[in-house]
Amino acid sequence: MLQTPSGGAGSGAAARDRGLMSIGAVLNTLRDEFPEVTISKIRFLESEGLVEPQRTPSGYRKFSAEDVERLGHVLRMQRDHYLPLKVIREHLDAMERGEAAPLPLVGRQRTADDAAAALEGPTVARIGKAELLAAAGIDEAELKEWESYGLIAPLEGGAYDAEAVTVASLVSELGRFGIEPRHLRVMKAAADREAGLVDQVVAPLKRHRNPQTRAHAEARAKELAGLTVKLHAALVQTALGVRLP
Repeated sequence: MLQTPSGGAGSGAAARDRGLMSIGAVLNTLRDEFPEVTISKIRFLESEGLVEPQRTPSGYRKFSAEDVERLGHVLRMQRDHYLPLKVIREHLDAMERGEAAPLPLVGRQRTADDAAAALEGPTVARIGKAELLAAAGIDEAELKEWESYGLIAPLEGGAYDAEAVTVASLVSELGRFGIEPRHLRVMKAAADREAGLVDQVVAPLKRHRNPQTRAHAEARAKELAGLTVKLHAALVQTALGVRLP
């Protein structure tokens, strides 16, 4: 992993002098480019060995600038190239050893045409079943079970949207704590209700004849989605009596 400046146990002031960041600060930094990233996602990438933040004596994560840069590389390769985490980790480790490490070609790659299309209007990035299985590190039996509970659903034609990788990774991570996919149906139902509420608000804008108004509906939906996610997280923390670092 990328090394941070060495030193003794040090004080809080010394840590600040080294520019270490809390996980919340890292989240705010990454969201400029990756608006969908969450604290859970960062923790998951840590659990998979993609980044190794320092820990304070009380157990709080502290990230260096190099850690944040590495996380950005990981998220970019997932978003643009749909690479499995194992492949990403091996690629970054090879680069840090100073080895020539051309980016592996796995599945569909994002092109300049994709970027141009993104400026013209919203599109849905798609991946095949094999790419989803590889990226999430699951098998077909697991995917079929998760689909039966509505946690993941294929698009028309059998492909999946790129967000399915995030869902699958989080479902897999929760499974390590004994939370089975069938237990997550309540979360899916809550998410559907929240999405329905947002849709009620923006539906009139979506039906408007003016293209600019319809574009505004897309931006409003994203803003409302972000607020509902934050509220949901705050309510869960309040109910559990915990505070995430």
